[in-house]
Amino acid sequence: MTRLHDPSYRGFASDNYAGAHPEVLAALADANEGHQIAYGEDVYTARLQEVVRGHFGDQAEAWPVFNGTGANVTALTSMLPRWGAVVATSTAHIHTDENAAPERVSGLKLLTVDTPDGKLTPELIGTEAWGWGDEHRAQPLAVSITQTTELGTLYTVDEVRAIADYAHERGMLLHMDGARVSNAAAALGTGFAEFTSEAGVDVLSFGGTKNGLVFGEAIVVLNPAASDGLVYLRKLNMQLASKMRFVSAQLIALLEGDLWLRSASHANAMAARLRSALEDAISTGSINGSSLGFTQPTQANAVFATLPPGVADKLRESFRFYDWNPATGEVRWMTAWDTTEADIDTFVAAIADQLAR
Repeated sequence: MTRLHDPSYRGFASDNYAGAHPEVLAALADANEGHQIAYGEDVYTARLQEVVRGHFGDQAEAWPVFNGTGANVTALTSMLPRWGAVVATSTAHIHTDENAAPERVSGLKLLTVDTPDGKLTPELIGTEAWGWGDEHRAQPLAVSITQTTELGTLYTVDEVRAIADYAHERGMLLHMDGARVSNAAAALGTGFAEFTSEAGVDVLSFGGTKNGLVFGEAIVVLNPAASDGLVYLRKLNMQLASKMRFVSAQLIALLEGDLWLRSASHANAMAARLRSALEDAISTGSINGSSLGFTQPTQANAVFATLPPGVADKLRESFRFYDWNPATGEVRWMTAWDTTEADIDTFVAAIADQLAR
Protein backbone atom coordinates (compact mmCIF):
# COMPACT_ATOMS: atom_id res chain seq x y z
CA MET A 1 0.00 0.00 0.00
CA THR A 2 1.19 3.53 -0.79
CA ARG A 3 1.32 5.87 2.20
CA LEU A 4 -1.51 8.37 1.83
CA HIS A 5 -0.67 10.91 4.52
CA ASP A 6 2.17 13.24 5.46
CA PRO A 7 3.77 11.75 8.59
CA SER A 8 5.25 15.11 9.52
CA TYR A 9 1.81 16.68 9.99
CA ARG A 10 0.85 17.42 13.58
CA GLY A 11 -2.47 18.55 15.00
CA PHE A 12 -3.66 19.51 18.46
CA ALA A 13 -7.27 18.38 18.23
CA SER A 14 -7.00 15.06 20.04
CA ASP A 15 -4.49 12.52 21.28
CA ASN A 16 -6.52 10.09 19.14
CA TYR A 17 -4.85 11.67 16.11
CA ALA A 18 -1.47 10.21 17.05
CA GLY A 19 -0.33 6.96 15.53
CA ALA A 20 0.53 3.79 17.40
CA HIS A 21 3.65 3.59 19.51
CA PRO A 22 6.37 1.44 17.87
CA GLU A 23 6.50 -0.81 20.95
CA VAL A 24 2.77 -1.48 20.56
CA LEU A 25 3.20 -2.30 16.87
CA ALA A 26 6.03 -4.66 17.81
CA ALA A 27 3.76 -6.39 20.32
CA LEU A 28 1.13 -6.90 17.63
CA ALA A 29 3.73 -8.46 15.36
CA ASP A 30 4.96 -10.73 18.15
CA ALA A 31 1.41 -11.93 18.83
CA ASN A 32 0.61 -12.50 15.17
CA GLU A 33 2.01 -15.82 13.98
CA GLY A 34 0.40 -19.17 14.57
CA HIS A 35 -2.98 -19.98 16.06
CA GLN A 36 -4.46 -18.98 19.41
CA ILE A 37 -7.91 -19.78 20.76
CA ALA A 38 -10.42 -17.07 19.90
CA TYR A 39 -12.67 -14.90 22.09
CA GLY A 40 -10.21 -14.47 24.95
CA GLU A 41 -9.06 -18.02 25.66
CA ASP A 42 -5.56 -17.11 24.50
CA VAL A 43 -2.29 -16.82 26.38
CA TYR A 44 -2.10 -13.04 25.89
CA THR A 45 -5.44 -12.38 27.55
CA ALA A 46 -4.41 -14.69 30.39
CA ARG A 47 -1.15 -12.77 30.79
CA LEU A 48 -3.05 -9.49 30.74
CA GLN A 49 -4.91 -10.58 33.88
CA GLU A 50 -1.61 -11.01 35.71
CA VAL A 51 -0.34 -7.64 34.53
CA VAL A 52 -3.55 -5.83 35.50
CA ARG A 53 -3.55 -7.42 38.97
CA GLY A 54 -0.01 -6.17 39.43
CA HIS A 55 -1.30 -2.61 38.98
CA PHE A 56 -4.74 -2.79 40.58
CA GLY A 57 -4.67 -5.63 43.12
CA ASP A 58 -5.47 -9.32 43.29
CA GLN A 59 -9.23 -8.86 42.84
CA ALA A 60 -8.93 -6.95 39.57
CA GLU A 61 -10.17 -8.53 36.36
CA ALA A 62 -9.71 -7.10 32.87
CA TRP A 63 -12.25 -7.46 30.08
CA PRO A 64 -10.74 -6.19 26.81
CA VAL A 65 -13.11 -4.28 24.50
CA PHE A 66 -12.84 -2.40 21.22
CA ASN A 67 -13.30 1.23 22.27
CA GLY A 68 -14.02 3.70 25.03
CA THR A 69 -17.72 4.09 24.42
CA GLY A 70 -18.07 0.31 24.48
CA ALA A 71 -16.12 0.18 27.72
CA ASN A 72 -18.27 2.81 29.41
CA VAL A 73 -21.61 1.47 28.20
CA THR A 74 -20.81 -2.17 28.94
CA ALA A 75 -19.30 -1.36 32.34
CA LEU A 76 -22.28 0.72 33.46
CA THR A 77 -24.71 -1.90 32.17
CA SER A 78 -22.98 -4.50 34.32
CA MET A 79 -23.24 -2.27 37.38
CA LEU A 80 -26.91 -1.27 37.29
CA PRO A 81 -30.37 -2.79 37.24
CA ARG A 82 -32.75 -1.78 34.46
CA TRP A 83 -34.16 1.05 36.60
CA GLY A 84 -30.77 2.47 37.60
CA ALA A 85 -29.44 5.96 37.02
CA VAL A 86 -25.92 7.39 36.94
CA VAL A 87 -24.88 10.75 38.39
CA ALA A 88 -22.28 12.43 36.15
CA THR A 89 -21.15 15.92 35.18
CA SER A 90 -22.88 17.74 32.36
CA THR A 91 -19.55 17.68 30.48
CA ALA A 92 -19.03 13.93 30.96
CA HIS A 93 -18.13 12.06 27.80
CA ILE A 94 -20.92 9.56 28.50
CA HIS A 95 -23.35 12.50 28.32
CA THR A 96 -21.96 14.72 25.58
CA ASP A 97 -19.98 12.55 23.16
CA GLU A 98 -21.37 9.02 23.09
CA ASN A 99 -24.53 9.71 21.09
CA ALA A 100 -26.72 8.75 24.06
CA ALA A 101 -25.33 5.19 23.89
CA PRO A 102 -25.51 4.70 27.69
CA GLU A 103 -29.20 5.58 27.60
CA ARG A 104 -30.11 3.99 24.25
CA VAL A 105 -28.09 0.80 24.53
CA SER A 106 -28.19 0.24 28.29
CA GLY A 107 -31.52 1.92 28.96
CA LEU A 108 -30.11 3.67 32.02
CA LYS A 109 -30.74 7.30 32.96
CA LEU A 110 -28.01 9.92 33.25
CA LEU A 111 -28.51 12.50 36.00
CA THR A 112 -26.17 15.35 35.08
CA VAL A 113 -24.74 18.11 37.23
CA ASP A 114 -23.14 21.37 36.06
CA THR A 115 -19.61 21.94 37.34
CA PRO A 116 -17.09 24.75 36.77
CA ASP A 117 -14.13 22.42 36.28
CA GLY A 118 -15.52 19.09 35.09
CA LYS A 119 -15.24 17.54 38.56
CA LEU A 120 -17.90 16.13 40.86
CA THR A 121 -17.85 16.58 44.61
CA PRO A 122 -19.99 14.88 47.26
CA GLU A 123 -22.03 18.08 47.54
CA LEU A 124 -22.68 18.19 43.79
CA ILE A 125 -23.56 14.50 43.69
CA GLY A 126 -26.05 15.18 46.46
CA THR A 127 -28.09 17.42 44.19
CA GLU A 128 -29.14 14.32 42.21
CA ALA A 129 -28.56 11.52 44.73
CA TRP A 130 -32.05 11.32 46.20
CA GLY A 131 -35.42 9.68 45.67
CA TRP A 132 -34.55 6.09 46.50
CA GLY A 133 -37.70 4.02 46.69
CA ASP A 134 -39.71 6.53 44.66
CA GLU A 135 -41.24 4.57 41.81
CA HIS A 136 -41.55 7.76 39.74
CA ARG A 137 -37.81 8.48 39.71
CA ALA A 138 -34.93 6.63 38.08
CA GLN A 139 -32.90 5.30 40.98
CA PRO A 140 -29.47 6.95 41.45
CA LEU A 141 -27.36 3.85 41.98
CA ALA A 142 -24.00 4.83 40.49
CA VAL A 143 -21.66 7.78 40.09
CA SER A 144 -19.38 8.16 37.08
CA ILE A 145 -16.31 10.39 37.13
CA THR A 146 -13.74 10.98 34.40
CA GLN A 147 -10.00 10.94 35.15
CA THR A 148 -8.60 13.17 33.76
CA THR A 149 -11.78 15.13 33.19
CA GLU A 150 -13.13 16.38 29.89
CA LEU A 151 -11.86 19.84 30.91
CA GLY A 152 -8.32 18.57 31.44
CA THR A 153 -8.55 18.74 35.22
CA LEU A 154 -7.47 16.12 37.69
CA TYR A 155 -9.05 14.40 40.69
CA THR A 156 -6.65 13.99 43.60
CA VAL A 157 -6.51 10.72 45.50
CA ASP A 158 -8.40 12.29 48.40
CA GLU A 159 -11.10 13.67 46.10
CA VAL A 160 -11.73 10.26 44.56
CA ARG A 161 -11.85 8.65 48.00
CA ALA A 162 -14.32 11.24 49.27
CA ILE A 163 -16.63 10.58 46.31
CA ALA A 164 -16.34 6.82 46.76
CA ASP A 165 -17.13 7.07 50.47
CA TYR A 166 -20.12 9.31 49.79
CA ALA A 167 -21.45 6.97 47.11
CA HIS A 168 -20.92 3.77 49.05
CA GLU A 169 -22.56 5.17 52.19
CA ARG A 170 -25.70 5.62 50.09
CA GLY A 171 -25.58 2.24 48.42
CA MET A 172 -24.21 3.64 45.15
CA LEU A 173 -21.30 2.35 43.07
CA LEU A 174 -18.44 4.36 41.58
CA HIS A 175 -17.39 4.07 37.94
CA MET A 176 -14.36 5.85 36.52
CA ASP A 177 -14.06 6.72 32.84
CA GLY A 178 -10.29 6.40 32.49
CA ALA A 179 -9.82 7.34 28.86
CA ARG A 180 -6.73 9.29 30.00
CA VAL A 181 -6.09 7.43 33.24
CA SER A 182 -2.38 7.06 32.42
CA ASN A 183 -2.06 10.82 32.06
CA ALA A 184 -3.71 11.16 35.45
CA ALA A 185 -1.32 8.74 37.13
CA ALA A 186 1.66 10.47 35.54
CA ALA A 187 0.41 13.87 36.71
CA LEU A 188 -0.32 12.65 40.24
CA GLY A 189 3.00 10.86 40.50
CA THR A 190 1.30 7.66 41.66
CA GLY A 191 0.47 4.23 40.38
CA PHE A 192 -3.04 3.43 39.22
CA ALA A 193 -4.20 1.71 42.39
CA GLU A 194 -3.82 4.74 44.66
CA PHE A 195 -6.68 6.63 43.00
CA THR A 196 -8.72 3.66 41.76
CA SER A 197 -8.94 0.37 43.67
CA GLU A 198 -7.41 1.72 46.89
CA ALA A 199 -9.58 4.85 46.76
CA GLY A 200 -12.85 2.94 46.35
CA VAL A 201 -13.49 2.91 42.59
CA ASP A 202 -15.57 -0.15 41.75
CA VAL A 203 -15.20 -0.39 37.97
CA LEU A 204 -12.75 1.38 35.67
CA SER A 205 -12.87 1.95 31.93
CA PHE A 206 -9.14 1.78 31.16
CA GLY A 207 -8.08 3.82 28.13
CA GLY A 208 -5.29 2.76 25.81
CA THR A 209 -6.02 4.28 22.41
CA LYS A 210 -5.19 7.83 23.52
CA ASN A 211 -1.88 6.60 24.90
CA GLY A 212 -0.40 4.83 21.90
CA LEU A 213 -2.57 1.78 21.11
CA VAL A 214 -3.94 1.10 17.63
CA PHE A 215 -7.32 0.19 19.14
CA GLY A 216 -8.63 -1.32 22.33
CA GLU A 217 -9.53 -0.46 25.89
CA ALA A 218 -10.44 -2.60 28.87
CA ILE A 219 -13.13 -2.73 31.51
CA VAL A 220 -11.27 -3.37 34.76
CA VAL A 221 -13.52 -4.68 37.51
CA LEU A 222 -11.93 -3.65 40.81
CA ASN A 223 -14.78 -4.77 43.07
CA PRO A 224 -16.20 -8.11 41.89
CA ALA A 225 -19.43 -7.49 43.80
CA ALA A 226 -20.08 -4.32 41.78
CA SER A 227 -20.34 -5.88 38.33
CA ASP A 228 -22.27 -8.79 36.91
CA GLY A 229 -22.82 -10.37 33.52
CA LEU A 230 -19.79 -9.09 31.61
CA VAL A 231 -19.27 -12.55 30.18
CA TYR A 232 -22.54 -12.00 28.30
CA LEU A 233 -22.64 -8.22 27.98
CA ARG A 234 -19.50 -7.86 25.88
CA LYS A 235 -21.07 -9.96 23.15
CA LEU A 236 -24.48 -8.35 23.60
CA ASN A 237 -22.91 -4.90 23.21
CA MET A 238 -20.77 -5.94 20.22
CA GLN A 239 -17.53 -5.56 22.20
CA LEU A 240 -16.28 -9.17 22.13
CA ALA A 241 -13.24 -9.45 19.88
CA SER A 242 -12.79 -12.81 18.20
CA LYS A 243 -9.03 -12.25 17.84
CA MET A 244 -8.78 -10.83 21.33
CA ARG A 245 -5.08 -11.60 21.60
CA PHE A 246 -4.39 -8.49 19.54
CA VAL A 247 -6.20 -6.21 22.00
CA SER A 248 -4.60 -7.93 24.98
CA ALA A 249 -1.10 -7.87 23.49
CA GLN A 250 -1.29 -4.10 23.07
CA LEU A 251 -2.43 -3.60 26.66
CA ILE A 252 0.38 -5.85 27.86
CA ALA A 253 2.90 -3.77 25.91
CA LEU A 254 1.52 -0.64 27.54
CA LEU A 255 1.31 -1.97 31.11
CA GLU A 256 3.92 -4.69 31.54
CA GLY A 257 6.74 -2.16 31.71
CA ASP A 258 6.67 1.62 31.91
CA LEU A 259 5.47 2.48 28.40
CA TRP A 260 2.19 3.81 29.79
CA LEU A 261 4.11 6.17 32.07
CA ARG A 262 6.69 7.28 29.53
CA SER A 263 4.06 8.09 26.92
CA ALA A 264 1.65 9.83 29.28
CA SER A 265 4.39 11.81 31.02
CA HIS A 266 5.66 13.04 27.67
CA ALA A 267 2.19 14.13 26.54
CA ASN A 268 1.68 15.97 29.83
CA ALA A 269 5.07 17.66 29.53
CA MET A 270 4.25 18.89 26.03
CA ALA A 271 1.01 20.47 27.25
CA ALA A 272 2.92 22.14 30.07
CA ARG A 273 5.45 23.42 27.53
CA LEU A 274 2.66 24.85 25.38
CA ARG A 275 1.01 26.60 28.31
CA SER A 276 4.32 27.90 29.68
CA ALA A 277 5.50 29.20 26.32
CA LEU A 278 2.26 31.11 25.78
CA GLU A 279 2.34 32.54 29.30
CA ASP A 280 5.96 33.60 28.77
CA ALA A 281 4.98 35.30 25.51
CA ILE A 282 2.28 37.21 27.37
CA SER A 283 4.64 38.24 30.15
CA THR A 284 7.27 39.51 27.70
CA GLY A 285 4.66 41.37 25.66
CA SER A 286 5.10 39.41 22.43
CA ILE A 287 1.48 38.33 22.87
CA ASN A 288 -1.12 40.80 24.09
CA GLY A 289 -2.48 39.35 27.34
CA SER A 290 -5.96 40.63 26.55
CA SER A 291 -6.12 38.58 23.34
CA LEU A 292 -5.29 35.17 24.83
CA GLY A 293 -6.67 33.70 28.02
CA PHE A 294 -6.78 30.34 29.78
CA THR A 295 -9.99 28.89 31.15
CA GLN A 296 -8.77 25.80 33.05
CA PRO A 297 -5.55 24.77 34.78
CA THR A 298 -3.27 22.63 32.65
CA GLN A 299 -2.88 19.51 34.79
CA ALA A 300 -2.31 16.78 32.20
CA ASN A 301 -2.23 16.91 28.38
CA ALA A 302 -4.92 19.51 27.62
CA VAL A 303 -4.79 23.29 27.32
CA PHE A 304 -8.05 25.26 27.26
CA ALA A 305 -7.73 28.81 25.96
CA THR A 306 -9.75 31.67 24.52
CA LEU A 307 -8.90 33.40 21.25
CA PRO A 308 -10.30 36.49 19.51
CA PRO A 309 -12.86 35.96 16.72
CA GLY A 310 -11.37 34.55 13.54
CA VAL A 311 -7.99 33.57 14.98
CA ALA A 312 -8.87 29.92 15.56
CA ASP A 313 -10.06 29.51 11.97
CA LYS A 314 -6.83 31.01 10.60
CA LEU A 315 -4.73 28.71 12.80
CA ARG A 316 -6.75 25.72 11.67
CA GLU A 317 -5.54 26.25 8.13
CA SER A 318 -2.30 24.65 9.37
CA PHE A 319 -3.13 23.00 12.71
CA ARG A 320 -6.31 21.08 13.41
CA PHE A 321 -7.98 21.62 16.82
CA TYR A 322 -11.50 21.93 18.16
CA ASP A 323 -13.65 24.76 19.39
CA TRP A 324 -14.88 24.03 22.90
CA ASN A 325 -17.29 26.94 23.27
CA PRO A 326 -17.65 28.96 20.05
CA ALA A 327 -19.72 31.60 21.83
CA THR A 328 -16.77 32.58 24.04
CA GLY A 329 -13.92 31.72 21.67
CA GLU A 330 -12.80 28.85 23.89
CA VAL A 331 -10.68 26.18 22.21
CA ARG A 332 -9.04 22.94 23.32
CA TRP A 333 -5.48 21.96 22.47
CA MET A 334 -4.40 18.37 23.13
CA THR A 335 -0.90 16.93 23.11
CA ALA A 336 0.02 13.28 22.58
CA TRP A 337 2.78 10.74 23.21
CA ASP A 338 4.44 11.71 19.92
CA THR A 339 4.16 15.51 20.17
CA THR A 340 7.64 17.02 19.96
CA GLU A 341 9.13 20.18 21.42
CA ALA A 342 9.53 21.44 17.85
CA ASP A 343 5.79 20.86 17.27
CA ILE A 344 5.00 23.00 20.29
CA ASP A 345 7.44 25.77 19.36
CA THR A 346 6.06 25.93 15.80
CA PHE A 347 2.49 26.10 17.10
CA VAL A 348 3.32 28.81 19.64
CA ALA A 349 4.98 30.89 16.93
CA ALA A 350 1.91 30.52 14.72
CA ILE A 351 -0.41 31.57 17.54
CA ALA A 352 1.74 34.63 18.29
CA ASP A 353 1.81 35.54 14.60
CA GLN A 354 -1.96 35.35 14.19
CA LEU A 355 -2.61 37.30 17.36
CA ALA A 356 -0.21 40.01 16.19
CA ARG A 357 -2.25 40.37 13.03
